[in-house]
Amino acid sequence: MAKNRKGHILVIRLSAMGDVAMTVPVLLALTEKYPDLKITFLTKPFFAPIVSEIPNVGVFIADVKGVHKGALGLWKLFKQLRGMDVDAVADLHNVLRSNILKIFFKLNGIPIEQLDKGRKEKRELTSGKIKELNPLIPMYLRYQSVFKRHGFEFPVHNVHILEKHRLVADLGSSFFPKGKKVVGIAPFAAFSGKIYPLALMEILISELAAMKDVKILLFGGGQKERTVLEDWEQQYAGCTSVAGKLPFKAELALISNLEVMISMDSANGHLAAMYGVPVITLWGVTHPAAGFAPFGQSVENQIVSNRKEFPLIPTSVYGNKFPPGYDQVMKTISPEQIVKRVRQILIID
Repeated sequence: MAKNRKGHILVIRLSAMGDVAMTVPVLLALTEKYPDLKITFLTKPFFAPIVSEIPNVGVFIADVKGVHKGALGLWKLFKQLRGMDVDAVADLHNVLRSNILKIFFKLNGIPIEQLDKGRKEKRELTSGKIKELNPLIPMYLRYQSVFKRHGFEFPVHNVHILEKHRLVADLGSSFFPKGKKVVGIAPFAAFSGKIYPLALMEILISELAAMKDVKILLFGGGQKERTVLEDWEQQYAGCTSVAGKLPFKAELALISNLEVMISMDSANGHLAAMYGVPVITLWGVTHPAAGFAPFGQSVENQIVSNRKEFPLIPTSVYGNKFPPGYDQVMKTISPEQIVKRVRQILIID
């Protein structure tokens, strides 16, 4: 199929948000090299805005909690997809749902290639033993390799990023005051092993808020997170919580215009990276060696917890598993370290 540079390929990536964002540079590089290729991206409805800006990419919504739930629902989904004349499938997820779809496609003679997640290597990396860190293949290269096995040869470079959004007047005036360098901070993550201690985060926010040329936008999700962010908004001038105030697409517009994003090992960092925003990632019991560093970011932007004090790091890929005492690892990252890197990026003395 790749020889003709035409065709229709189905890409499966149902979750999670950060992983969907990491597919963006690969899809941009693919469509640049093969502009006649049609791509349908199968994902959940919330993630559609992430990939909807990519040329030749259409989004097909999987209702996995409704009509596409269970094996019968996946059969219905397959029949809908088959009716779209798909020539090949790139499964960038490789979970139970996509493996069921794989069977349906193969039985109908439609070639499918799947993501190699590197599960064995990741188990060894997070084994709970003291080890040398040998970096694993970055996730975006794992995604790229799926397309290569379909015959698509293309390079992925740091230029393969989305253009920043043009801010409508009310967003610009409310969140991007004239003369201010806007710093995003996303202090939360799905698991506690990846969350910078809130007391230290507040010190960081207070130090950044004290800079006269800096404006801070706080990003978060759930109600408990919103409460914390709103408290900081009230305490520190020049600090605004975005949580719960805007649709996701509008949040993406804000993220795309940031000068820098400070994030945990979490989705917000990947969302900022797909726009080429400098992302300072704070790593707890996880580590960039596992291959999940945001796309195109420098080593200097990876601030890791102290492995001399906590030599078993990384203990988990997701931040959900760690031995006793390892809930304290991120205390080895000082607010001053982060502030120093922010100053370097913003070129503030």
